[in-house]
Amino acid sequence: MKMTELFLAELEREAATTRRVLQRVPEGRYDWKPHEKSMTLGYLAELVARLPSWCVNAIQRDELELTTAEKLPPLRTSSELVQALDENVARAREALANTTDDHLMKPWRLLVAGQVVSEDPRHIVLRDAVFNHLAHHWGQLTVYLRLNGAPVPSIYGPSADEKTF
Repeated sequence: MKMTELFLAELEREAATTRRVLQRVPEGRYDWKPHEKSMTLGYLAELVARLPSWCVNAIQRDELELTTAEKLPPLRTSSELVQALDENVARAREALANTTDDHLMKPWRLLVAGQVVSEDPRHIVLRDAVFNHLAHHWGQLTVYLRLNGAPVPSIYGPSADEKTF
């Protein structure tokens, strides 16, 4: 099986779970955060909704400079978050369908203020900076949901609010 097929299948599985998490984000709590050092609920939810777009960056660009990255408007409702997720998943699906395993072996760089902070083959970027990163932020977001009284969906197993998958 090709890497592109594996990543496409993973994208579909993870998109469904991500959608369930984003549907639970309570509205009117965009600026809430559990600690002064934590990111806000809204920013974290936006990050989760937009992470699949990193597939496109990793495939179609050779590098990304974070300090000059496009600033996107905030997503203030769960429906806006889900819509953004769906759009980003569609773009990621298209990018993955139109690339090759050979291309995924080529290097990709992340820069901050002109300095290379990481350089890895694209398939590693997809695994680490997209899918593993997404799971990490799901974990954070589900804690935020719990602390705001929102039901936590099952993700890789049952939650206290959903006993089944």
